[in-house]
Amino acid sequence: MYYDEHLPPHFHALYGGDEVQIAIDPIHVLHGELPPRAISLVIEWAALHQRELIENWRLARLDQKPRKIQPLR
Repeated sequence: MYYDEHLPPHFHALYGGDEVQIAIDPIHVLHGELPPRAISLVIEWAALHQRELIENWRLARLDQKPRKIQPLR
């Protein structure tokens, strides 16, 4: 998640040389591609942490540091 980003609320996921932008609410791919298994894991993680992602988006838009979110286990 970057501090000076465009709407809608979203985050970036990187895998190898690929990048994807994922909208937070509702969760879906905005731009880019990842391999099927990687995108599945990113979407699962986002669903588990949607509230935290929304809060981090709010913090980022206020130029505040987003909070760390736990990885998938």
